[in-house]
Amino acid sequence: MSSAVRDRLLDLLRERSFERKRVILASGKESDFFIDCKQTILTAEGHALVGEVMFEALTQLPPHQAVAGVALGGCPLASAVSLISHQHGRGIPALYVRKERKDHGSAKLVEGDKALAPNAPVVLLEDVITTGGSSLKAVEALAHAGARVVGILALVDRLEGGREAIEQAKLPLIALFSRTDFMG
Repeated sequence: MSSAVRDRLLDLLRERSFERKRVILASGKESDFFIDCKQTILTAEGHALVGEVMFEALTQLPPHQAVAGVALGGCPLASAVSLISHQHGRGIPALYVRKERKDHGSAKLVEGDKALAPNAPVVLLEDVITTGGSSLKAVEALAHAGARVVGILALVDRLEGGREAIEQAKLPLIALFSRTDFMG
């Protein structure tokens, strides 16, 4: 992958997803900026770029048999990476991790689980890491579904304690971009 692809993805994130404004985050913390990666990821160009960049970044993590995205922001990441992996002849299945169990049908927390072998190694994909709480909750849900998370790959690390929480859980974290890429 060329640095031009990564640079174009960052340009799109800055243009479409980043705003300097006061906002209350899912963690309950107040922040001076907001980044809604879905505004970039859900464009055709953004989807292709994020798939390429994250697919290549996966090589920096332990071997894995699937990628999992946390609903809602991580799901298109998992789909994009799965599609690109197929185009590169690797065929990595995507999983979606719900924040809450369905109350009907299969009542699953993890969709796509039939593609998993028992104890399958999985990389969790996140759009934004803040405290790491939603990532660690997804790691638990994947474990209950029979998967073993071997690392986390994030699009953006807000540099607000998430890395430390994830590393304390003994999981490697790679973030493609951080707060400094947007705030200087």
